[in-house]
Formats: sequence, structure tokens, C-alpha cells
Amino acid sequence: MAHAPLTPEERFEALVAEFIGVEGVTLPGDGLAATRGFGADALKIHGRIFAMLAGGRLVVKLPRRRVDSLLASGDGARFDPKKNGRLMAEWLSLETTSPLAWLALAREALAFVAR
Repeated sequence: MAHAPLTPEERFEALVAEFIGVEGVTLPGDGLAATRGFGADALKIHGRIFAMLAGGRLVVKLPRRRVDSLLASGDGARFDPKKNGRLMAEWLSLETTSPLAWLALAREALAFVAR
């Protein structure tokens, strides 16, 4: 019997579980529950976002050249948080169907943001 594919939320929950106990990492739901808006449900390192789920897509902060390279290979899109065409150079947005490993990209984003 085949298993149903994970929803984006389930995939992100699994990703979040990988960062439990990592020093300096704040998980979604940690801190003030009243906090809403950009990054409210994000993984953070020392208060800075490195990965989040937005519109059913994984969004990670990576160096601009790395984002450019991933875009050139056809993987993902630049993140447009307000959906107004103002793309963020250091943010990559991935479809759930992307073959790229979410965990590897999140670890890469953590290393980038933590430096």
C-alpha cells in the first residue's frame, strides 16, 4: 500500500523536528504566541530567520550566488513575500515537489545566517 505524499506542513514539521535542541535555534511557536507576520512561523538562529514555510513552499535564506546557482539549474524561485514583484535576492522558495532535500538546504541556510 502506497503512502500519501506529505503535505507541505507535514514536511516542514519534520524539518523542524531535526532542529530541536540545536543551540541558538528557535522553533516555530517558541516565544510570544501573539507574534504574527513575516517569519512568525519560522526557524530562527539567534532571532534571525533561516527557514520558513510560506504559501506551502519552503523558503530559505542563502547567499545570493547560491540562490542564483539554484535558479540557473531550474530549482526554485526568488521569494516574493508581498507578491508584488519585489523579489528577495538571498531567499529561495521551493515547491513541495522539488527534488532538492529540504533538510540539506535548511542546514545550509542555518550555517549562512549563523555566521
